[in-house]
Amino acid sequence: MNKIEFINMIDTIADIMEVKPNEIQIRRMKRKWGSCSSKGRLTFNIDLLDKNNDFIREAIIHELLHLRYEKHDTLFNNLLNIYKERTENIDKNKDTEFIRIDDY
Repeated sequence: MNKIEFINMIDTIADIMEVKPNEIQIRRMKRKWGSCSSKGRLTFNIDLLDKNNDFIREAIIHELLHLRYEKHDTLFNNLLNIYKERTENIDKNKDTEFIRIDDY
């Protein structure tokens, strides 16, 4: 996946989850796939772009979910699974779903 497709995937999933990150960064990270700051900045490891789409989608959902819910507990995991299910078909609708790049 390239960076534009990745950003579009984030935007599409954020719309589904009804959240909006203040900033998105893609950079080299040693120990994490992503992080979410208290100011709404999402940072993703550039190596994530080499993973399969399901892995990428779960990492995106995980970090976007932190915009609403900080803790890694049962509720967080339940919400993660709900949003994984709600977004499982976005890859199949790539031509129609990944078109919003004007905000980035």
